[in-house]
Amino acid sequence: MPSTQPAGAQQAHAPLSLDDPREIGGYRVHARLGSGGMGVVYLASTPGGRPIAVKVVREDFAADPEFRRRFAQEVASARLIHGLFTAQVVDHGVDDAVPWLATAYVPGPSLQQVVERHGPLPARTVLLLVAGTAEALQAVHAAGVVHRDLKPANVLVAEDGPRVIDFGIARAADATGLTGTGLRIGTAAYMAPEQALGLPVTSATDVFALGALAAYVAGGVLPFGTGPESAALYRVVHEPADLSHVPGELRALVGWCLAKRPEDRPTPAELIAAVHAHPAVGPSPEFAEGWLPGAVRQEIAGRGAGTAASHASHASHASHASQAPGPSGPSPSPAQPSYEQPTRAATPAPVRLPTPRVPEAPAGPGAAPVPGASAVPSDGGARATPPRTPRR
Repeated sequence: MPSTQPAGAQQAHAPLSLDDPREIGGYRVHARLGSGGMGVVYLASTPGGRPIAVKVVREDFAADPEFRRRFAQEVASARLIHGLFTAQVVDHGVDDAVPWLATAYVPGPSLQQVVERHGPLPARTVLLLVAGTAEALQAVHAAGVVHRDLKPANVLVAEDGPRVIDFGIARAADATGLTGTGLRIGTAAYMAPEQALGLPVTSATDVFALGALAAYVAGGVLPFGTGPESAALYRVVHEPADLSHVPGELRALVGWCLAKRPEDRPTPAELIAAVHAHPAVGPSPEFAEGWLPGAVRQEIAGRGAGTAASHASHASHASHASQAPGPSGPSPSPAQPSYEQPTRAATPAPVRLPTPRVPEAPAGPGAAPVPGASAVPSDGGARATPPRTPRR
């Protein structure tokens, strides 16, 4: 049978294995969406048929009392987050034998997948993604939560903008003894210097991660390089970001986010204002049709169609099974369906940032200067900073 997926689409779901659950907290499980350091994420559906994403934590975390206590606290905070650019928490099982968390399902790839499959994104797309993600951070921070692990894999791309996932949950694992056994919560390439040094994290920590995310999405290269985690962490703390692959019109904005000192970074609100004032965005900074490259839009459309077809297949199978005659007693488990995994322009004038604060100079050959920047004293002298609203 010919595939219903668009040409070039990649696989979005993986079929369940014999070890995967078929039901979690009353929600029917259909497929695997992915796995990570904290657990496995499944595609499931509500009794009424709405798709949701259910994250089941690792069993070793589930056996740790301190993790369970922290996880319950973080889930309670996460339920207060109602941003339009976040994946809303809809249910949880913090007291179950293996804790889980259910969020709204976003039928789109992560930014990590987008860059791996389609390459760096256009400047205007990157700017809109930065504004949407910054708005998500506003909602996260307003609930008293710091994401701590913002990276391209934790930002999903929908037709109407980005969706930030996994906000705050990393803190639960970070507080347990399990992190001393080889599991680091957070990703070295996107960690702020204070986080890499084990210092307290704030909302500015997430802004630094957003800057690193933007650099990767715009240039296709990590701003602090690859290689051993220890080397990346050293560069995060001691060396300037390499923004040589980032288009010139974005370097000032990205470099502002990547300032080493938290107080030198923009707030999410300042970042949104800077995006709206950027000449590459134009008079309509909205997620209207055409904000994404065509190949990415096609993949998102394919994922949405694949999810609908998946649920229709399950519903049809269940209907036929309920009408078919058979012996009494439990019926054999139906076979799981086959989830087809959906298989720079010329540089304009530098952007003028709406702030008198001086971000750290971006690195890399040909980096555009930040308008209004003055030399930083070689002795590390203090720079003038306007009054700020205290961060959480």
